[in-house]
This record gives sequence, structure tokens and C-alpha cells, in this order.
Amino acid sequence: MSNLERDPLELRCPPDQATGPVLQVLEPRDVPLGGPRAMQVRRTLPQRGRTTIGAWCFIDHYGPDDVADSGGMVVPPHPHTGLQTVSWLFEGEVEHRDSTGSLALVRPGEVNLMTAGRGISHSEVSTASTTRLHGVQLWVALPDANRHAAPFFEHADTEAVTIDDATVRVFTGSLPDVAGEASVTVFSPLVGAQVELPPGGEVWLELDEAFEHGFLVDEGPVQVTFRALEGEADDSPADADPLAETGHSADLAWSELGYLPVGHDGVRLRATADAAVRVLLLGGVPFGEELVMWWNFIGRSHDEVAEFRRQWQGDVIGRDDPDGRFGTVAGYPGDALPAPELPTVRLRPRPGG
Repeated sequence: MSNLERDPLELRCPPDQATGPVLQVLEPRDVPLGGPRAMQVRRTLPQRGRTTIGAWCFIDHYGPDDVADSGGMVVPPHPHTGLQTVSWLFEGEVEHRDSTGSLALVRPGEVNLMTAGRGISHSEVSTASTTRLHGVQLWVALPDANRHAAPFFEHADTEAVTIDDATVRVFTGSLPDVAGEASVTVFSPLVGAQVELPPGGEVWLELDEAFEHGFLVDEGPVQVTFRALEGEADDSPADADPLAETGHSADLAWSELGYLPVGHDGVRLRATADAAVRVLLLGGVPFGEELVMWWNFIGRSHDEVAEFRRQWQGDVIGRDDPDGRFGTVAGYPGDALPAPELPTVRLRPRPGG
């Protein structure tokens, strides 16, 4: 999905710093994508004080929307650099086209992953059969060693796995002790998984202690419980059941994103007695590189991002070189999306942590 904000923030993002053992609750902000009939999304990443969770750097959560009222998703061809897009749906169907020649649909239980590398363009449109649209659009920042790779696209099915009361689908990377991960390419240690619980259900999920994690609530509320880190107060016996009431707990409401720093070996998720839960678990090794994010580009400097914009506007919008860095999206019935104007000021560091 494109970032269609008319005045996108231009951010210089230093590596984030862990904020301590307590689950940090990140509130979403509403963002209209497009014009008067704009598709509304709830954005929880990036935001002040938290720009990445592992290499995950962008989280847009949308729906459930009645397509007859909202118009659905209509995102014309637009560019990306230095990132991967991950499309995951709860309801509906979206058609993807890109400049590598890929044409694919994505439905619930399937994942579309597009690696932009040095540059790609793509479109996303909800299909005519879609009456309700509901899902997330996620970006993963590529490490410097991989961000100039040739672009490519992957589509994969996911496998439902039962753990305690939960149904878990891993759609990116891997989760400890969970089989059935999706066969898509990642360039840094990551996990992306959907966790569903019935009313009153609970699950203990093993986590990689080297990862930081985020918990995005699509249906809830959900209670998150995790053991205290070494050196923190924890009166539970050494052989305590990990599902027992020990350590720290926090409640997350619908559309909130809970952030948990590195060092935790697992979490318990629990649903209330009268509401089912659906949570996206996103995590990875802390991303140790500065990023410059503006519009649909990720680079490492103001000048680099400005050059990406110049090439998009000249080669694609101006049709100077349709086969240049970003290529052409064949078969899309419309024009590509022009880039907004760059801000008149250069980048300033944005505090992490």
C-alpha cells in the first residue's frame, strides 16, 4: 500500500533504544489515504519515540470497512525503495500488480511479500467480489547490505497451528517451537504471526529473547502477561507454570500496539470471557541502522530520498524513462501516483527510544 498522506513526515530515524521491562502502549493515529472518499487507516508505527520493532517500520491497520460506503482500496502505481511490503488480510481480497510483472491476489490466510530493493512500483486494488475490507499493511526495512538488491515478489499460503487455546498462523519469519512458517524471504531475523483466541481462551507463546516484539490488537481486549526480567522483583518459584499470575501484566485495547523490549522468553495472551481475540505478533532483532523515511521511500540520507523522488517524477510521471529504476506496472487502468513535494527543510534527527 502507498502512504497517500498529502504531507508525509520526513523522518531521520536513529536506532531505537529499549524503554524498559513494562509493556509500552502505543496509540494509533487516524490517517486518511487519498481525497474526499479517502480510505481511513490507523497507524501505530512509526511514531514519536518508536520507529521500528525489529525491522518492522510501518503498521497501517484498516477496516472492517463496507466497500459500498468506503470505495474499498484503490491505490494507483507508486514507488518503493529499501523496504519490503507485507500484505495480510482478515477479510476481503486485493489484487497486486508490480513492475517485475507480478500479478497476484491476496486473501485471508495468504501473504503477499514484495521486496522493493533498489526500486519497484506496484498497485493494489480490492476486487469486485469484496464487500468488506479488513487487514493490515506492513513494511520491513531492509538492512544496508540488502537494500540495493533487485526487486522481486512472493506469495505464500500459511498453515494454522493450534497452541493451547489459540490458532496461530506465522506469515513472516519464524516463531520458536511453531512449525508451518510461510515460505517467504526475510533479510533480518523476524517474526510476523496472527494469534486468535476464543472468549475466555489463553495461550503461552515462546519468544526469542533476542527479539523485541509488538502486539497489535485487531479484536480484543487482550491481557498480556510476561515474566520479570533478571534483576526485577518476581516472587514466583523457579518452577512456576508460565501461565500462572507472575511477572508483569497489561491490558491492550482494540487497535493499540503493545511494545515489549528484548530479553523475554514468552508471553501469555488471555481473552476475556465475553470477547474473542485476534492479535498480530510482530518482532525481530533490534534494527541497528539509521533510516530516512519519507512518503514511500526508505533511504539513508535526505539527498538519497530526494533523488528517488526526482527519478520517480521524471522517469515515470514525466515518462522520461519508463524502464528506469521503478519500471512500469502493466495492466493498471490509470495513471501512476505523483509524489508530494519535499519539505523545504532538510532532515533533523528524530529521538529514538
